[in-house]
Amino acid sequence: MNQNGAIPQSNKATYYSLLGLHPSASPIEIRRAYRQLSKCYHPDTTDLPSSVATAKFQQLNEAYATLSNPERRLTYDMKIGYSRFGVIQVPPDLNHPSYDYDPLKSAYLDPSDRPLSAGELFALFILGITFLGCLLLAIFIGLTRGDAAFQTQLTPTAQQQITHLMPMEIKN
Repeated sequence: MNQNGAIPQSNKATYYSLLGLHPSASPIEIRRAYRQLSKCYHPDTTDLPSSVATAKFQQLNEAYATLSNPERRLTYDMKIGYSRFGVIQVPPDLNHPSYDYDPLKSAYLDPSDRPLSAGELFALFILGITFLGCLLLAIFIGLTRGDAAFQTQLTPTAQQQITHLMPMEIKN
């Protein structure tokens, strides 16, 4: 593929055209095409003359060996003038999403919105029970201790020390 995105034409068939693929084909597509064609052209399973089937099968093996190896494929792509960097194109309009979402066809208002799973519901239930338990415990402690919880009790020695430190006018 040259600068404007066209695949260069040559007299010799490329490995991609031999397998019936575009140069941007994925490794999975390459493997599928090779397996399908190798079944058709294997000398033991085809109706073609043995010499033609053997030559074609050898070409398929050579093409697959080159295209299935990433380093060899990159070298081959450079040799035929194909650049993977020209394949990536900017979307025509970045301001509009490429998916068509119709809110009337969905029960949910937001496409990312979904119902909670059973595990999530269980976790929320446990959190609610924990919060309720803490609230009841705080109320129970407040009711049983009452105002005593807010009062500080001093030992007799601490009371004597405080009275000695106080000015005389306050004592009277």
